Amino acid sequence: MKIRSLFKNVTIKQANIFTISVIFVFTMIFVGLLVEEMYKDYERALEQSYVTSSDVNSSNEMLAQKHKRLKALLIKTVLVIVTLSFILFAIFLGLHNLFNKLLHRDTQTFLDFFEQAAHKDQVINPKTMFFKDFKIMVGYANEMVAKINAQKSSLQEMNLGLEDRVKNKTAALQLINENLEKEKQFSQDLLNSQKEFLRYTVHETNTPLSVILTSIELYVMNHPKDRQLSKIEAAVKNIFSIYDDLSYLVKKDQVEYPKAVLNFEKYIGSRIDFFTEVAQHSRVTFDYTADAKDLHIYFNETKLQRIVDNTITNAIKYTLANEIVHVKLEQIGAYLEFSVGSKSKIIKNTDKVFEEYYREEDKRDGFGIGLRLVRTICDEEDVKISVSSDDNETVFKYRFKMMGE
Repeated sequence: MKIRSLFKNVTIKQANIFTISVIFVFTMIFVGLLVEEMYKDYERALEQSYVTSSDVNSSNEMLAQKHKRLKALLIKTVLVIVTLSFILFAIFLGLHNLFNKLLHRDTQTFLDFFEQAAHKDQVINPKTMFFKDFKIMVGYANEMVAKINAQKSSLQEMNLGLEDRVKNKTAALQLINENLEKEKQFSQDLLNSQKEFLRYTVHETNTPLSVILTSIELYVMNHPKDRQLSKIEAAVKNIFSIYDDLSYLVKKDQVEYPKAVLNFEKYIGSRIDFFTEVAQHSRVTFDYTADAKDLHIYFNETKLQRIVDNTITNAIKYTLANEIVHVKLEQIGAYLEFSVGSKSKIIKNTDKVFEEYYREEDKRDGFGIGLRLVRTICDEEDVKISVSSDDNETVFKYRFKMMGE
């Protein structure tokens, strides 16, 4: 592991230098060992000559000459071996450099190819490679380039197609947006026209309704009230209630509704008196109880009228015939609770009765906007609402903050 980490970042050039150095060292070691072995043979030959010369009583001069010839032979042999070793090393070094240059050329060709492959679509000529392994690698590299070029061409065609589709889609969306703007403007103009119509209708309706109701009151002062006249009066008061709802809806965004101190107990009594004729026409009666007198709230009278009138008229409309509508006003802590209860059909979805245009019975008359208007006002003025309905009674309750609390 240590050797592997040591040579992990070695370049080819560094590896070549290391290889040549190792070969040179081993060559020198080989030459040294060979020379050492020859020198030992030389010493053995000298010892043998001494022995031989002692046996035949050779002269000292002959021994010196023989020793000199052996030494010259040894030097000559050593020089030949060293020279041959250097020649062999030079031949090996030359072949190594040749193959190394060829290897470096092939490697550099691949390096240049991969460096330029991201910017140029080019291939490698296999004939420029010397080694067979690199020629095989060239085939793989050229095949890879061909596949990449094919995919690139396919992606370019796809991008062109996507651009055309995006342009077409954008043009279609722009046309749709233009049509939507026209429809929006048309709807806005239609809504404005509707508001103007309602404003005009509400304004023009007030006078004839007031004339009819005043005429009935004057007529009753001098003549007894008959059944037909009672029906007319009840119908006019119903129309008045609808008129007040429409008038509030038309004006609520343009008109400010200031608050004032109101005697809640007397105000509810006055509205019950106003709708008594309507209740009698629907064959129901009122039972109004207040647990204390002079109970006041700080509220806008127009908004309070919408809450009280819509709740009372709704009770008259849905109470069963010959039943009593119980209207109560009682103090609960710092609040005044106004409740209207009567025996009617069970309300299945008490959470939905305040939704716009919702009616549990399709056969009943009305637009379903009254209680929605009540919910809006209660949310604005922080009036808490609760509705309960069972076989015995359906009750609407509203909690107002009492004056002075």
